[in-house]
Amino acid sequence: MDILNKEAKEATQKKFDEEMKEKVSLLLFTQEPSRLILPDHLKGQECLFCRETKELITEVSSLSDKMDLEIYDFLADKEKAEEYGIDKIPAIVPLGQQDFGIRFFGIPSGYEYTSLIEAILDVSKGQTSLSQNTKDALKAVDKDIHIQVFVTPTCPYCTTAVRLGHQFALESSRIKADMVESTEFPHLAQKYNVFGVPKTIINEKFSIEGAVPEESFLQQVLKAVHP
Repeated sequence: MDILNKEAKEATQKKFDEEMKEKVSLLLFTQEPSRLILPDHLKGQECLFCRETKELITEVSSLSDKMDLEIYDFLADKEKAEEYGIDKIPAIVPLGQQDFGIRFFGIPSGYEYTSLIEAILDVSKGQTSLSQNTKDALKAVDKDIHIQVFVTPTCPYCTTAVRLGHQFALESSRIKADMVESTEFPHLAQKYNVFGVPKTIINEKFSIEGAVPEESFLQQVLKAVHP
């Protein structure tokens, strides 16, 4: 049975037809159930939604002839996973004319389906809807920044934080931004004291609770650059 219903497919396809510019490659890092033999540091962290994520991303990629889907096995394709900084699965990497540092860890379902579609369109266009002031500030970032936005599929406010993180990554080659589905990676949710979502972690040291406006998000990111 399909993950997406007829209405969702039609709406997504229409959006792709109207807004996609350049070709997008979707990289999926996953693992087949028969290969669930994990290394010691990942024991107890089996990929609960790898199958569903594969079905979802396969359906999405079929909705436009401007998308290619490449599927990699997390263990068998270890070098490819390391190349893209993939340390947990399922993981989705949308690539445009370059790798903009946008990542999805966990299934982008529920409200996060919107984040996935918008990220694909941003990557296709190679530009964002951020204000010019924000773009200028991000172009001046001279240190590596890692943004992790913890979400759940039922959180209507999480997409705001995820979208900002991903757009920041697109605007700056020094920024990488991840959506992390917290219920699929409870060890990370515990590590970062995620008791509510969205919660954004910046360079392991700074955090943002809840969804905040673009300017506030920018200020927290800049704090990580110049504490």
